[in-house]
Amino acid sequence: MNKGGTVTVGDVKATMVSANHSSSFTEENGTTVYLGEPAGYVIEFGNGYKIYHAGDTNVFGDMRIIGEIYQPDLALLPIGDHFTMGPREAAYAAQLLNVPAILPIHYGTFPLLTGTPEELRKLTASQNVEVISLEVGETLD
Repeated sequence: MNKGGTVTVGDVKATMVSANHSSSFTEENGTTVYLGEPAGYVIEFGNGYKIYHAGDTNVFGDMRIIGEIYQPDLALLPIGDHFTMGPREAAYAAQLLNVPAILPIHYGTFPLLTGTPEELRKLTASQNVEVISLEVGETLD
């Protein structure tokens, strides 16, 4: 599978899309190992519901294309604001995607990740978008 490709398993389709992020790992000896291209996924369920999982990324202009082609119902957007985009960029990404709901991801798990769902809510207050935040271990039906 590669960017633009779709895999179907039962009545679920997963399409790999672009992301914009570095992708490497530093070994104990200091050697940096390249880990491949970053990617996001659009997952479409049999009932037509579509989720866009942005993965590790910053905001980028082609999110508008992802929104236009796939029309996701929910976007999982990182808001940690150190290794990925923060709430300000996620709010703008929601505009590019024209998505009705955001589930913030990649935040609050360690001190460097300072972005919060509350900040995202403030930044999207004038948009027609719902911010759904979950606690660790909580699920969404």
